[in-house]
Amino acid sequence: MTFRFTLAAALLAGSTFAAQANTFRWANDGDTNSMDPYTRQETFLLSFNANIYEPLVRRDAQMRVEPALAERWENLSPTVWRFHLRRGVKFSDGTPFTADDVVFSAQRARAQGSNIQGVLASVKEVRRVDDHTVDFETTVPNPILLQEITNWGMMSRAWSEQHNATRPADLTAREENFATRNAMGTGPFLLSSREPDRRTVLVPNPNWWDTPRHNLTRVEFNVISNDATRVAALLSGEIDFLYTVPPQDVERIRRSQGVSIMQGPELRTIFLGMDQMRPQLLKSDVQGKNPFQDVRVRRAMLLAIDVNAIQRTVMRGQSRPSNLMYGPGVNGFVEADDQRPAVNINEGRRLLAEAGYPNGFGVTMDCPNDRYVNDEAICTAITAMLARVGIRVTLNAQTRARYFAEINAPRFNTSFYLLGWTPSTSDAHNALYNLAATRDGARGVFNSAGYSNPQFDALLDRMAVETDPAQRQRMISEASRILRDDVAFIPLHQQQIVWAVRQGWTVVQTADNYFALRHVRRGQ
Repeated sequence: MTFRFTLAAALLAGSTFAAQANTFRWANDGDTNSMDPYTRQETFLLSFNANIYEPLVRRDAQMRVEPALAERWENLSPTVWRFHLRRGVKFSDGTPFTADDVVFSAQRARAQGSNIQGVLASVKEVRRVDDHTVDFETTVPNPILLQEITNWGMMSRAWSEQHNATRPADLTAREENFATRNAMGTGPFLLSSREPDRRTVLVPNPNWWDTPRHNLTRVEFNVISNDATRVAALLSGEIDFLYTVPPQDVERIRRSQGVSIMQGPELRTIFLGMDQMRPQLLKSDVQGKNPFQDVRVRRAMLLAIDVNAIQRTVMRGQSRPSNLMYGPGVNGFVEADDQRPAVNINEGRRLLAEAGYPNGFGVTMDCPNDRYVNDEAICTAITAMLARVGIRVTLNAQTRARYFAEINAPRFNTSFYLLGWTPSTSDAHNALYNLAATRDGARGVFNSAGYSNPQFDALLDRMAVETDPAQRQRMISEASRILRDDVAFIPLHQQQIVWAVRQGWTVVQTADNYFALRHVRRGQ
């Protein structure tokens, strides 16, 4: 209650200034947990920090790859890419952006504490040629390298060294360093103030190298975790934009004057993972063995979960049920591959009994409560569905900061979890490589289930270098068939992106759910 009144008072106090300047006020149910763009491979954190830190190549409003800090590039050989850096670019502290910063950023992205190692998984070495030229040598030919680095922001070597932030703070160990609460990049905005879990203020970078399309003078991002309070702030005019709209409030907002709903398909797939690596689960009443290592148990869970009911009652129609780890809009998606067996409770019980669990078993499910659309409600529904086949789920719902620190590398402190993934390359290989490949420190970084299949891994290796589209598609389909047959994971759905914006503002919505402030304008 105190937070609500404080937020309202602060927003109203700034209303006079807002009327004279283009102050853009927006809100989400959760915060970006760090100002360091290397600490978590998570859409909201990467998207927010991309307003400050820029990549060599970026995506435009149509999600096409375009030059950013690199103005052009070419292939010197099948495994060597040469990037020519944009001249005259400076970090916001006035220091020049050079090849040394690119080499440093590559080293930092691979350092202990980084959560984005997979971005450079195919890169053997990043070499400085001169101040404005760098070479990327890959271990094998990589036809989608450009797509893989669109979310990798460049950091200043000098600034990081000055502030003892040459490696990322490990969020899984709840570490912090200077870059956790401070930021300094080349991008269109500067960090003005930071109050974690409450408010972050950005201002335009007056020396940005690009021509601004936005006309903002100040950006205020507010964390409002309560759905009703967040919607009320939009409808009352206290905020201009909602990044996360509760499904139950979409029609109400749509009918309200002065605001509009922006809705479209998202590339993100929401799925369930089960620990298949440990000989005994960390969070279960089964002792001496791991029930999830038996495919019959995993298949029983699949047969118990009614994704159509989740779509209808929890998501209010704002999802697309799926049995693939990627969905429409992702290169490699074929509708015929997306087949899911019908719900069959009796068969699920039979499989559990056959696997040695006639009375079921208990397990804890880790779930975020401020990350995905209706995430806790989805987990609550799944808890009830699994009970029908005898699996007793204890739900552990927590904020994204605590949740990701538990389930992500290096801890993988989970037995059963819900996660979402957006392929940053818009290609199926990205999801398969990061989520399901055998963990080796570079690939499978987000394979918290510990799933491993040598046949699947071999397909991924071939897929990464295959240039014939038809042959590559066959590999993607075969790899997905292996995951389905193994019930390696339990996909649930691709969620819809639903934003809400007040009239008088123009924003650009893309299928990766990135919110780029450089596209925001007041008026037309």
